[in-house]
Amino acid sequence: MYRVLVPVDRSEERAFHQAQYVSQLPNATDDVQATVLYVVPPDEFSDADAVEFSNIDAAVGAANLLEGEGVSVTRTVDDGGISDQIVRSAEGLEADEIVMGGRKRSGVSRVLLGSTVQDVMLSAERPVTITSETAVPSEGIRQVLVPVDADVERAHHQAAYVAGLPEAAETVEATVLVVFRHQDYKGAPPHTFEEIDAAVEAADALEDEEVPVDRVAIGGEVARKILDVAAERDADSIVMGGRKRSGLQEVLMGSITQDVMLSAERPVTITG
Repeated sequence: MYRVLVPVDRSEERAFHQAQYVSQLPNATDDVQATVLYVVPPDEFSDADAVEFSNIDAAVGAANLLEGEGVSVTRTVDDGGISDQIVRSAEGLEADEIVMGGRKRSGVSRVLLGSTVQDVMLSAERPVTITSETAVPSEGIRQVLVPVDADVERAHHQAAYVAGLPEAAETVEATVLVVFRHQDYKGAPPHTFEEIDAAVEAADALEDEEVPVDRVAIGGEVARKILDVAAERDADSIVMGGRKRSGLQEVLMGSITQDVMLSAERPVTITG
């Protein structure tokens, strides 16, 4: 089974988008097992034994949506530091993915990440997906955009996540993208995908798992081009590579990854 942890707060809208994303994962009805988790915030002065899952409307709504789509669901309430408990729960479940809800700034078309989301991304040892409140995942073949830089290890993690999606060979099509920074001016050198070993290895790894791959190289401002290609290809999600701090088990987000997360109108997955 593909195990997904869905931590929700009291926002019914965010929980809806989280559950919608999970329900549209490849072959979700047969292969996905979701755990909807509500962590009692310390400022509620209650523990998990005193809070009923059925009293948390956002959690109930997410679980009901998933079950209505035929996804197996476990309903859980826990307590403690919210981000720490989410990470511990993901480890205990051996979750393949954590699906978090983004936030919208009033009047601004950007996702504002809450502190819990950021803490989980920085601490989790597994992929974390931030859902969007604008894009609706499509049914059928899942289109996944995989932008890579020159880091081979990150590219392998990105490819491994995509190949690990349920029935990926039959349900996923990937676009591995290289953006040559600012090279979109007249007379710019040609953009060759094969120049970037990380991109070639990611594409090869996916094709070895029989995932169809389109190899694309373009020039320009990196984050902007990633978003443009995602829109042009109507990508269901963008899979970005995290960065590791030397000596610390935390993912350090690069500026391009942050820019894409804050601007994308579709789910963004950060791999470890």
